[in-house]
Parts: sequence; structure tokens; C-alpha cells
Amino acid sequence: MSVDPARETPVAAAQARPALGLSTRFALLLAAISLALVATVCLLWYQQGRGADAVIRHGSESLHQLAFSSLQRRGQDQVAQSAAALAAPLAAGDRAAIGRILGSVRRQTDVVYVYVFDAEGRIVHDGAGDASVGAPMDDPFAFQAIASPEPVVQWSDEVMDVAGPIRGDGGRLGGLRVGYGLERIAAQQAEAQAALGERLQDLSRRQMHWQVVFVLGAVAATLLLSFLLERWFVRPIRRLADAAREIEAGRFDVPGLLDGRDSRRRDEIGDLTRAFGRMSESVARHDRDIRSMAYSDALTGLPNRLALRELLDARLREQLDDGGQLALLFVDLDDFKRINDTLGHDAGDEVLGELAERLYVCVAEVGGESAALARFGGDEFIALVSGADMRQRAALLAESVIAALQQPFQVLGQQVVLGASVGITLAPQDATGAGVLLKNGDVAMYQAKLAGKHCYRFYSRAMDQAVGRRMQMESDLRGAWERGELSLDYQPIYQLADGHIVGAEALLRWKHPEHGMIPPSVFIDVAEQSGLIDLLGRAVIARACEDAARWVGADDDEEAPFIAVNVSARQLRSGDLPEVVAAALADSGLPPGRLHVELTETTILGDEIQAGALLARLRGTGVRVWLDDFGTGFSGLSHLRRVPVDGVKIDRSFVTDVLRDPDDLALTSAIIAMAHSLGITVVAEGVESEGQHDILRERGCDLAQGFWLARPMSAEAMRQLCRAGLRGYDAEPRLDTGSY
Repeated sequence: MSVDPARETPVAAAQARPALGLSTRFALLLAAISLALVATVCLLWYQQGRGADAVIRHGSESLHQLAFSSLQRRGQDQVAQSAAALAAPLAAGDRAAIGRILGSVRRQTDVVYVYVFDAEGRIVHDGAGDASVGAPMDDPFAFQAIASPEPVVQWSDEVMDVAGPIRGDGGRLGGLRVGYGLERIAAQQAEAQAALGERLQDLSRRQMHWQVVFVLGAVAATLLLSFLLERWFVRPIRRLADAAREIEAGRFDVPGLLDGRDSRRRDEIGDLTRAFGRMSESVARHDRDIRSMAYSDALTGLPNRLALRELLDARLREQLDDGGQLALLFVDLDDFKRINDTLGHDAGDEVLGELAERLYVCVAEVGGESAALARFGGDEFIALVSGADMRQRAALLAESVIAALQQPFQVLGQQVVLGASVGITLAPQDATGAGVLLKNGDVAMYQAKLAGKHCYRFYSRAMDQAVGRRMQMESDLRGAWERGELSLDYQPIYQLADGHIVGAEALLRWKHPEHGMIPPSVFIDVAEQSGLIDLLGRAVIARACEDAARWVGADDDEEAPFIAVNVSARQLRSGDLPEVVAAALADSGLPPGRLHVELTETTILGDEIQAGALLARLRGTGVRVWLDDFGTGFSGLSHLRRVPVDGVKIDRSFVTDVLRDPDDLALTSAIIAMAHSLGITVVAEGVESEGQHDILRERGCDLAQGFWLARPMSAEAMRQLCRAGLRGYDAEPRLDTGSY
């Protein structure tokens, strides 16, 4: 029977190909190591020879420099001393005394010539037979020596010429010139170089001897190691490979594996052999465990996505065949990312574990024994309920789930409150296929989030249209700024102490050509999820700086109002916020101190290290940093100390009930006191009544904004308000610009 090569398995193909065994590979490896050792020794020999040549060369150069430096110092000292001794005889014209002094110099072995010459360069005495007396010195070196305060030197190949001035009481009398021969220095240098070469050659021969011994020893050790590796490792591994092939074929009871000599070894080979002997039972047990793991979630113990899909297909077949109904509930946690970002993923896993237990209890109580719960992924869960009157039972289960998840969780000593958005779809009313049902449940869950979260929605055909509208909105939002559909309004910010306007917050508005005004809560969410917020954020910062640059008070000496611009988490994560702000300030000419950047608590606490570094860079340029919606996240005094901010804005949810709820009043007062203790300014937003204004001012709040003070207005209206120079809103009528 022939075998089709194209259908041959990779394992069979690998077994059919000739391969190098471990013994052959070890032999090749050891041969390569031996060759590398020999090559290394040869390289050492070569480098040693080059090193010896370099030592001789550098030593010769050093000896040369040392000898010539010593001769130069000796010549300069001798000329200086002799010139001092010749001053009196030369001034008196005592040739005999001059001859005696020059004779002592001339008797030195390396002195070639010696001359005494007068101030005009004529030779007075040559220390010998006076044959050259009266002859002029025909080179400029003599006159250079007369003019120099110290002896000077010039060199040639054979002579070092040293000359120095002879001074008397009446000034310079002439000079002394001595020539030193260099033959003796060259001979000494050659002798020393030859001795150094002999020493180095002798040292090289001894090193070469020991290197040869080392190479021979390494080769012998390599051969011994090859033999030991073959005996201790290669042969036992070959036997283990044979046993592994038996186990692969399903024959887990390999004869002689546990009672052979390898199993009695007390080393790693023995451990491996004994492990192979236990493999039959282990493989069977692990096969069962792997199948269990493949269909269950490791964190919650619930069925996972794979098990859910198989269960959903089976339930659909069963219910549809019997004419029954099935409800699928798509449960998604609201703002679960806050826990991972602020408390860590371990805390998030702890919350998911407790949450799964609560969900399981709800599903079992409301759905009955046939109900099923699975973790779809991340913070998403799927519940399946079957039977009669599914719409009412599904609604009851959704309400029970939402109520159960709204109960506080205790995590790391803190209370964490979560919510859930639930999407419900029914079969066969909405769909009969598992994939379509899951899609419908996801769409319904998303509509529940758009409805304000913490609620449930049943799927309807209209929801598909809503998804289409959202996609259309994203398409329309692209280019809306360039088309002039997006604009900025500004809500003034007042100082509570005297009612003086100190700044304004930039608010983005979208006037759609067909649908009119689109609420920011709608299109900002679309911009965040689509990534358009980066482009819009850059444009808003640039336009706000341009508008604020034209705001000046009625009194030119008065400080102009600042502009506050909101920055999203996506803009902060991009990492280029300081550059964007710097470009906007440079183009508009707005001083950095008049720009306030506002970020929410959760934006900063998502990554305190990166946020702190970026905010520090911004504040270093003079830009102020404000923390918006303060009090709604997991922030505290420790976070305020780690993240550099200049001010906090109390969330409007606390300001709204500050007159009715003692807890909100206490929390607001605590925020003000805490911020002031850190030198941080406090702004209250959402001030919509005189009572709110008065109690905030009484509690020491610094700034405030809200409809009771002034509504959002256009850039031109804001400029006029600044020019009007209103110093107290209590004394002026409310400004209503008709803004939305």
C-alpha cells in the first residue's frame, strides 16, 4: 500500500528524515569547542607577538624621550651655570680664565664643541686652540640666545645645540654655546631595546609552553566529557525516547521502565524515568482536567463563552422543538474599569468573584433549575431562562440582578458601589440562531447604557436603527468642526468673596444642520469611542485660547479672566498634551497662567504616574491644572498629594442637595477644608439658587459657576461682559444670553 507524500503528517515526516543524534551533536559541539580553543590560543600567540612589538616600540620611544629630556635639562643647567661663571672673565677680557672654564666643559665625553661669543656674535674663545677666535657666528641661533632670558635649545640628527646669554652688570656681554653629541645616547637606547626584546622573547616562549599544555589538556578533557555524556545522558535519553513512543501509542505500561537501572538513579535522569512511569495515570487525569478547563471560567467557576455557545445551541433546539420560549439576558457592569484603574486588577478579580455569586443566586431563584449563567468575557455575563411567559420572568430577573449588584462590595477595606446594564432578547420572537441572539442582547444592553445605566431594555427592531443612527452620527461628527457646525460657549466663573468674574469654562456645542442642537452628553461619548476626541480636543484648546486672548477687563491694570478647558482621558493618554497646549498658547499669545486645564478624577487616577508627569510638565509652563467632578470617584487626600493640581471642582451632584442633605453639606465642607489645607483652590459648579450660593460662600468656597450666576454665552458676549467690568453679581441683574 503506497503512502501519499502530500498527506504525510509533520511528525511522521520528521521521523522519516535522517537526523543527528545527541551523541553526534555532542561530538560536533565538543569538536567545535576544541577548534575554538585552538583558534583562541593561536590568536593569543599572534596578539602576544604584536603586543611584544608594541612594548618594544613604546619602550624605545619612552627611553628616547627620557634620554633626550635628561640631556636637555643637563645641557641647559650646565650652560646656565657656565654662563654665570664666564660673566666676570668675559667682562675683564681674561681669556685664560675663560679657557679654564671652557676646558672643564669640553672635557665631558658627549661635548662636541663649545664657544663663547660677544654681543656682536663674534667668537671670543672655543675652549681649544682659538683657531676660530674673531669669526662671526653665521646663524641666528647665537643672537636668539643673547636675546633669550634662559638657555635655548635646537636639535639636529647628530648634535643638541644649547646656547644661553652671558650677563654682566652693564647688561648682556655675549653668549655661551655648547654642542652635545647624540651618538652615545643612540647606542645606549639600542642596547636597552635589545635587552628588552630578549626578555620579551623569553617570556613569550614560557607562555607558549603553558598554552600548548593547556590546549592538550582541554582536548583530553573534551574527549573524556564526550564519553561521559554518552554514558550518563545520551543512552538513558534514548531509552526514554523509546518509552515515550510507547506512551504516545497508548501503551502507558512500558515494560522495564520503572524496574530498570535508570529508575534507580538518584539524579535528574532517574526523576525523569520515574515520571515517565507515572505518565499513564497522569495523562488520563490531565485529559479530564483540560476538558473541564476548556469549558469553565477560571476566575468565577461559571461556564465560559465556549460552553455558553454549545449550551445556547442545545437550548434553542430543545425549546424550539417543544414550542417553548427562551430569554437571553446580556449583563454588563457599569464603570467596572474604575475598579481596575484605581484599586488594581486583583481587587477587580475579587469583585468579579463576589458578583458571580450574586448573579448565580438571582438566576437560580428567579429562573429556576433550568436557568443557566455564564461569563461571556471581562465584565459581561449571560443568563439563559426558558419556559412560559418569558417577557415577565426576564424583566423580573433583570430587576433582581440590578438590585443585587447595586449593593456595596467590600474590597480592600473600601466600599465599592457598582451597577449593571441588562439587555434582554427573546427566542423565537427576536431570532432563532445563537449568534443573532447574542448580537441582539448586546444591542439591547448598549441601549440600556445610553438610557442612563442601572436599567434593562428589551431588544426591538428599532434598536438596530439606533445603532445605525449612532454610526451616522459618528460619520457626521467627522469634519463638523471644519464645516462650522461645532462652536464654543463660555460659562462665567465668579469669585464668591466679592462677586468678581475671574474666568469662564469652555463648553463645546454642536448644531447639526438637520437635527439641530445635539446634547454634548451624546456626541462627546461618540467622539470618545471613535477616537475623534483627539482632533476635537486640539481644536477646542486652540479656539478657547484665541477667544480668551481678547478678554480684557474695563481696567487695563485688572487681571484678565482665565479660560478653563476640559481634557478627556484619551487626550491625556496620548502623551502629547503639553505640546498641544504650548502650540495653542504660542499661536494665540495667551499667557500660560490664564489657561486652566480640567480633568476628571477617574482620568487622572487611571494612571497616576503618567498623569502626574504630564501635569507636572504643564504646571511647569505656568498652566493651571484643575480636577473636575471631584468627589465622584475613588480619590482621597493621598491622591491629591501625589498628583499636582491647582484646584478642584466640587461635582454638581453635591451642590444640588447641599441645602437638603446634611451628608452632602458635610462632604462639601470636608472637600473645601481638605483642599485649602493643601493650598488648593475650590470651585463649586452647578450653583442654581441663592441659598446654594450663600452656604458655599459661608463655608469658604473660593469660586463658583452655574445658571444662577450666569448662563453659557458666546465668545463675543463673554468679551463684552469682561469689558463691562462687573465687580459684583449681587448688585447686577442676571445675564441671560439665550444660550442652551
